Parts: sequence; structure tokens; C-alpha cells
Amino acid sequence: MPAIDKQNKGEGMPNHSKPHAHRLRTGRYPEPGRSYLLTTLVQDRNPLFSDWRLGRLLVQELRRAEDESLVVSLAWVVMPDHLHWLIELIDGSLETLMRRVKSRSTLAINAANGRSGQLWQRGYHDHAVRREEDFKALARYVVANPLRVGLVGHIGDYPLWDAIWL
Repeated sequence: MPAIDKQNKGEGMPNHSKPHAHRLRTGRYPEPGRSYLLTTLVQDRNPLFSDWRLGRLLVQELRRAEDESLVVSLAWVVMPDHLHWLIELIDGSLETLMRRVKSRSTLAINAANGRSGQLWQRGYHDHAVRREEDFKALARYVVANPLRVGLVGHIGDYPLWDAIWL
């Protein structure tokens, strides 16, 4: 899983401001029933979710997507400046899902924080999980993010994560 290591360090992340970044998705299409690891960044890597109250507003939108039967959330972690979300896509496209979650969370967070404007960087990174990959190990990797970067000494001390197996 070296590519995921690079994501967490901010290296290897797609730069959606590059003029041809959209071509990376050419010929790719999301498959309902397939699992994906999604990563999206806060605008300018602002550590907005250091305020856990704001992070919980994002979590509400992740749960809302599940309540609307768009996804099954397998694991997620809201880091101070980005989100990792392991899902099984049930309905719709990844683009629609991410647009909806980002839009709704932006409205809620801006209202709660007395701000306006863009919250998220354009685009997102998706990794289609291969059937043979160990989902539990991938979920553990996702939720251990705060521990690996030194935000907490024990994963249980970090409030903005969940996984169906843990």
C-alpha cells in the first residue's frame, strides 16, 4: 500500500489545478457494488477540522450519504485538513457523491463557523479497492492516520473516525 502512504504525507496526491488532471479519469467509471478509498483535501490544507465540532458536521454528511443509500461506509477518518473515506458505492457516481458531501458539508460548516466561500479543494482522489485486498487492514490503516502523524498516542483518543470492523 505504498501509494496510500504517500497520500497521508501529502505526497503523490493528484494536483487538480494542473490543466490536464481531469484526463486521469478518462475511461474510468464507478461501479456500484465496488469499494473505493476516497481522499479529499481542505482548501489550502487549512487545518479546519482541528475544531472537532466542525469535523462532526462533516461526519453528519458522511452518515447522511449512507442514510440515503448512496454508500456503505466501511471506514473513515477526518484529519485536520483532509478526509479519508473507505466506501462501498451503492448508487450513483463517485463524482455526484463527492459533490454532494462537499457541498452539504461546506454549507453546514460555513454556517456554524460564520464564514463563507469554498471549503474544499477541487476534485478528490479515488482508489478502486481490488477484491483481493484486505479490507480490514485497509480500514485499520485509514483510522490509524492520527496515530501515525502524532496527533494522539492512542487511536481511541481521536474522536473523528469509525470503521465497521472496529
